[in-house]
Amino acid sequence: MAYPTPVNNQITDAVSQPNVMVLGVAPAMAAATLYQAIAQAMANAANNATLAQQQGSTLFVSVAATGCAIIYSQQPKSS
Repeated sequence: MAYPTPVNNQITDAVSQPNVMVLGVAPAMAAATLYQAIAQAMANAANNATLAQQQGSTLFVSVAATGCAIIYSQQPKSS
């Protein structure tokens, strides 16, 4: 309870107690926000890695198909 004031003690408590609660909860809320931000960043990194792997696979298939097409389009040498 707060020190005696000219205001009703119940009003003083009603104002001061939520402020104390907010100050007590602030570190936990900050840590939770940090953990959530880190989790989001890691998920984005995993999604980006998956996308890069898919794009690389698509490029590999197209290069292999183009190489096969070039090889098959060559005429055999006559001896």
